[in-house]
Amino acid sequence: MDPADLDPTRMPRHVACVMDGNGRWAKKRGLPRTAGHRAGEEALFEAAKEAVDLGIEWLTVYAFSTENWRRPDDEVRFLINVIADDLLTRRRDQLHALGVRIRFAGRRDWRVPKWVLRRMDEAAELTEHNKATTVTVAFNYGGRAEIVDAVRALVAEGVKAGKVDERALRKRLYLPDMPDPDLFIRTSGEYRISNFLLWEIAYSELVFLDVLWPDFRGEHLRAAVREYQQRERRFGLTGEQRDGDALPG
Repeated sequence: MDPADLDPTRMPRHVACVMDGNGRWAKKRGLPRTAGHRAGEEALFEAAKEAVDLGIEWLTVYAFSTENWRRPDDEVRFLINVIADDLLTRRRDQLHALGVRIRFAGRRDWRVPKWVLRRMDEAAELTEHNKATTVTVAFNYGGRAEIVDAVRALVAEGVKAGKVDERALRKRLYLPDMPDPDLFIRTSGEYRISNFLLWEIAYSELVFLDVLWPDFRGEHLRAAVREYQQRERRFGLTGEQRDGDALPG
């Protein structure tokens, strides 16, 4: 698919992605699930490169959820090693060369090994001044957990009930400076949000793709952006109001 037919003036500023289908990709090929996760890491790098090429400012990916700790121990260890060894070491330098800023969202609790946290901090520090695209890796992340943690922060700070509003809660999310996603993509043909960015995707355009994540390439990101550009975003207004024909005085 040719990116030339995309409207550069209507490019989503922020794309969020649930990278689903690694296990099914491996099963179809008679491979262990771990092979799917390894292939999924390559797909993530391809998505990041395409985001840079398209001028997408933010790309947020769901790498490891708070629920993923329930998976078999050997798979959890492998997933952590893929993220820490491949993404945070080998791919980190490649993304840095592309001008990508790497950030992380999620709980930094006792379940995350300290050496992984150190590698996260090193990647964030190395790339903090890059300007091309911000790739946020959601690790040990859950949308409900993020909201709970924000409420806990409000309580701990002694914010009075009358002062609690959307702005106050948003300021206490993991990355309050991150804009809400314009486009939310989920691969593998599943039609679920799966506890990802529940607060932030209130007005996102949702696109569900049949491709399994390890097969995801630039053409699939462009296809999702193309669908996004064909939609009318009203944010609760009528089409006439969005066009400025019937705005209340």
